[in-house]
Amino acid sequence: MPSVEKARISDVTQIHQIINAFAAKGVMLPRPLSELYENIRDYVVVRAGEQVTGCAALHVSWDDTAEVRSVAVVDEKQRQGVGSVLVKACLDEAKELGIATVFCLTYQPEFFERFRFSQVDKMELPRKVWTECYHCPKFPNCDEVAMVCRLEKEG
Repeated sequence: MPSVEKARISDVTQIHQIINAFAAKGVMLPRPLSELYENIRDYVVVRAGEQVTGCAALHVSWDDTAEVRSVAVVDEKQRQGVGSVLVKACLDEAKELGIATVFCLTYQPEFFERFRFSQVDKMELPRKVWTECYHCPKFPNCDEVAMVCRLEKEG
């Protein structure tokens, strides 16, 4: 099973290339370098040596809500469990932080259903979520699927 690590500043250009390769195919939203640097603490990666082969981020939105975003795995490492360990790491971190609800906007709902995410109407998501949507090239015609995972409280 691949191991997950916190991303480093030196990973940003590789993360950017992976995410934006999927964005070019229309299956993920692009992320500018500036945003990746500003939010590097949100990201986790899987590596093969010094090569980043997958990434994901847990972005805290509010006191009880966070988003799993930018889950991407290079083509040659897909279907090897990389995406799964990345999402699991994000959910584990959300639990550690005491976050009750994790959501995602995705084109791959079947993948996220494996982690107890369920589809919801986008309007059920908190308004704070939509502050970033104004910058999206698809706004206001979002075609992503909104999903939510309610985490069990520990202890």
